[in-house]
Amino acid sequence: MSKVIFSIRYNIFPEKRNEYLDIVRELKTLVKAEGLESYSVYEQKNKPNNFEEVYIFSSEEAFENFDDNQDERIDILMTKLSDLIKEQTTQYTTLIEVNSW
Repeated sequence: MSKVIFSIRYNIFPEKRNEYLDIVRELKTLVKAEGLESYSVYEQKNKPNNFEEVYIFSSEEAFENFDDNQDERIDILMTKLSDLIKEQTTQYTTLIEVNSW
Protein backbone atom coordinates (compact mmCIF):
# COMPACT_ATOMS: atom_id res chain seq x y z
CA MET A 1 0.00 0.00 0.00
CA SER A 2 1.46 3.34 -1.07
CA LYS A 3 1.18 6.45 1.04
CA VAL A 4 -0.10 9.66 -0.57
CA ILE A 5 1.02 13.22 0.11
CA PHE A 6 -1.46 15.83 -1.08
CA SER A 7 -0.55 19.51 -0.86
CA ILE A 8 -2.21 22.80 -1.68
CA ARG A 9 -0.02 25.88 -2.05
CA TYR A 10 -1.45 29.41 -2.26
CA ASN A 11 -1.01 33.08 -1.35
CA ILE A 12 -3.44 34.93 0.87
CA PHE A 13 -4.32 38.59 1.03
CA PRO A 14 -2.00 40.21 3.63
CA GLU A 15 -4.86 42.09 5.28
CA LYS A 16 -6.65 38.75 5.82
CA ARG A 17 -3.73 37.05 7.61
CA ASN A 18 -5.24 37.02 11.13
CA GLU A 19 -8.54 35.66 9.85
CA TYR A 20 -6.65 33.01 7.87
CA LEU A 21 -4.64 31.91 10.91
CA ASP A 22 -7.81 31.62 13.01
CA ILE A 23 -9.43 29.40 10.37
CA VAL A 24 -6.35 27.19 10.07
CA ARG A 25 -6.14 26.75 13.85
CA GLU A 26 -9.71 25.51 13.91
CA LEU A 27 -9.21 23.28 10.87
CA LYS A 28 -6.21 21.60 12.50
CA THR A 29 -8.47 20.48 15.35
CA LEU A 30 -11.25 19.27 13.03
CA VAL A 31 -9.56 17.64 10.03
CA LYS A 32 -9.52 13.96 10.84
CA ALA A 33 -10.35 10.99 8.69
CA GLU A 34 -9.72 7.28 8.46
CA GLY A 35 -6.26 6.89 6.94
CA LEU A 36 -5.23 10.55 7.34
CA GLU A 37 -1.91 10.35 9.17
CA SER A 38 -1.31 14.09 9.43
CA TYR A 39 -2.50 17.50 8.36
CA SER A 40 -0.11 20.46 8.65
CA VAL A 41 0.07 24.02 7.39
CA TYR A 42 3.37 25.72 6.59
CA GLU A 43 4.35 29.24 5.65
CA GLN A 44 7.11 29.70 3.11
CA LYS A 45 10.26 31.12 4.67
CA ASN A 46 11.04 34.69 3.54
CA LYS A 47 7.69 34.92 1.70
CA PRO A 48 5.01 36.07 4.12
CA ASN A 49 1.45 34.99 3.35
CA ASN A 50 2.51 32.10 1.11
CA PHE A 51 1.15 28.93 2.70
CA GLU A 52 1.03 25.22 1.99
CA GLU A 53 -1.35 22.67 3.45
CA VAL A 54 0.09 19.15 3.56
CA TYR A 55 -2.03 16.03 4.02
CA ILE A 56 -0.40 12.62 4.47
CA PHE A 57 -2.61 9.59 3.85
CA SER A 58 -1.82 5.98 4.70
CA SER A 59 -3.08 4.76 1.30
CA GLU A 60 -4.48 5.79 -2.07
CA GLU A 61 -7.87 4.51 -0.93
CA ALA A 62 -7.82 6.80 2.13
CA PHE A 63 -6.92 9.74 -0.12
CA GLU A 64 -9.73 8.94 -2.57
CA ASN A 65 -12.28 8.66 0.27
CA PHE A 66 -11.18 11.81 2.09
CA ASP A 67 -13.78 14.21 0.64
CA ASP A 68 -16.56 11.80 1.60
CA ASN A 69 -15.69 12.20 5.29
CA GLN A 70 -16.01 15.98 5.58
CA ASP A 71 -18.46 17.42 8.05
CA GLU A 72 -20.46 20.62 7.68
CA ARG A 73 -18.17 22.76 9.86
CA ILE A 74 -15.11 21.81 7.78
CA ASP A 75 -17.01 22.69 4.60
CA ILE A 76 -17.87 26.12 6.03
CA LEU A 77 -14.25 26.76 7.05
CA MET A 78 -12.94 25.65 3.65
CA THR A 79 -15.33 28.07 1.94
CA LYS A 80 -14.16 30.91 4.19
CA LEU A 81 -10.57 29.96 3.49
CA SER A 82 -11.09 30.07 -0.27
CA ASP A 83 -12.29 33.68 0.05
CA LEU A 84 -8.92 34.68 1.57
CA ILE A 85 -6.78 33.19 -1.20
CA LYS A 86 -5.53 35.34 -4.05
CA GLU A 87 -6.91 34.20 -7.40
CA GLN A 88 -4.67 32.11 -9.63
CA THR A 89 -2.13 31.36 -6.89
CA THR A 90 -3.39 27.90 -5.95
CA GLN A 91 -1.27 24.88 -6.89
CA TYR A 92 -2.16 21.28 -6.10
CA THR A 93 0.31 18.41 -5.86
CA THR A 94 -0.41 14.74 -5.33
CA LEU A 95 2.53 12.44 -4.62
CA ILE A 96 2.20 8.66 -4.49
CA GLU A 97 4.88 6.73 -2.64
CA VAL A 98 7.05 4.47 -4.78
CA ASN A 99 7.03 0.96 -3.42
CA SER A 100 10.25 -1.00 -3.15
CA TRP A 101 11.11 -2.89 -6.28
